[in-house]
Amino acid sequence: MCGNAKTTRGYATPPTPHWALLDLYAVGKALDIFTTLPCPARPTPNSLSRWFDISSTRLTSLLTSHAPCKRPCPRSKPWWSPRLSSLRREYHRFARLSRLDPSPLNWSNVKSSRRTYFKAIASAKVAHWSDFLFSATPRSVWTAKRFAFGRPPQRFPDLPGASNPAEVAETLLDHFFPSKPPPPPLLRLTRYEDYTPLTSEEVSRALSKSLNTSAPGPDHIPYSVWKSVHRIKPSLLPSFLDPLLAHGFHPPSLKKALGIVLDKPGKPSYDSPSSFRVIVLLRTLSKILERVVAARLSAQATICSLIHPLQ
Repeated sequence: MCGNAKTTRGYATPPTPHWALLDLYAVGKALDIFTTLPCPARPTPNSLSRWFDISSTRLTSLLTSHAPCKRPCPRSKPWWSPRLSSLRREYHRFARLSRLDPSPLNWSNVKSSRRTYFKAIASAKVAHWSDFLFSATPRSVWTAKRFAFGRPPQRFPDLPGASNPAEVAETLLDHFFPSKPPPPPLLRLTRYEDYTPLTSEEVSRALSKSLNTSAPGPDHIPYSVWKSVHRIKPSLLPSFLDPLLAHGFHPPSLKKALGIVLDKPGKPSYDSPSSFRVIVLLRTLSKILERVVAARLSAQATICSLIHPLQ
């Protein structure tokens, strides 16, 4: 479970792939020679899980290697321009000259360049804010409200008996996800006799219902990347998911998720886990598999409802 990460002095946010700059041409050439490992003939839960983990890791590593890394900076300025860079260099140049020769002329140049520099910054901020409001959409109007009024202060859980972040995370996990007795272990998986192979059209329909703006899970791969992969090589994703559907098996690696803990506004105190809520972010590949299963169950229910009146 992880909360909202902050960048502090001496700590750099781990680099994440910049999927918007993914080199699709290089990915397409790499996918042409990419082959899925053969699935075990008589799989057990452990062998099928190991096969899926190795195969998915090979694919995600291929995709990550063709995406540049990005490091979000808390001091990024979308309103910055080359003109401001030029004014900043001029201001610092006059400031250095003034320190070397503190004459009235140099000091006057420093004050003039500083006034021009900070006045240009204020104008750039106003112009950027005006352009943002002018082009605001129903989706981004809430972002404009957050920028205008600011975010409320984030409350860190102050739970009794939890004195460090690890103990806080453990307390929240016990509250939101209480432990249950494990199911009996499966020794061997049986393939469904009436199973029909997964087609690329089913994966396409599942991807069409997935929003590119949805937050990804632990693998940080958004739906837009899987849509590009499926468009380049339509047979790849079915080859990954078909053995899982055929044996009715959900790998443990697809059940791991990121938990984003948010405080509930208006609570009198925040010393209880019930004053918070958690947003669970699963791997997008797991959500694609769930959409395929849901579509098949819906189709079977429709067929049964049509057959039942005839009986």
